[in-house]
Amino acid sequence: MHGDQEQEEPKILVVEDDEDAREAMVALLQMKGYRAVPAGNGREALDYLDQAAAPDLIILDLWMPVMDGWHFRSEQIKNPRLAHIPVIVVTALSDRADVDANEVIIKPVDVERLLTRVSHYCRREPTS
Repeated sequence: MHGDQEQEEPKILVVEDDEDAREAMVALLQMKGYRAVPAGNGREALDYLDQAAAPDLIILDLWMPVMDGWHFRSEQIKNPRLAHIPVIVVTALSDRADVDANEVIIKPVDVERLLTRVSHYCRREPTS
């Protein structure tokens, strides 16, 4: 089973409430050879994580309905199975002081920077 997992592309959970932004990010990541899984808010993301193998990376918006990014992050950190997963926050906020994440990228997203950081956390070079 480990052999199969090693051959799979890195999986990234994209948690973003804006449907257009979420679909664009998922499409971009898939085009670059990643397996991207969409979630519309933090609750949807946690429900997914309860039932699926942990992703290699989470890309997280902060301002979302149902469960925002801060609440999602506090729940993620409490869960030993999920706490180790790196998080890139993508937000319109310019104040980053209260965000507990590995990286913060301010919207509008610099695509090259995002892909560079994604490849860093997924430990691979994206495909062209």
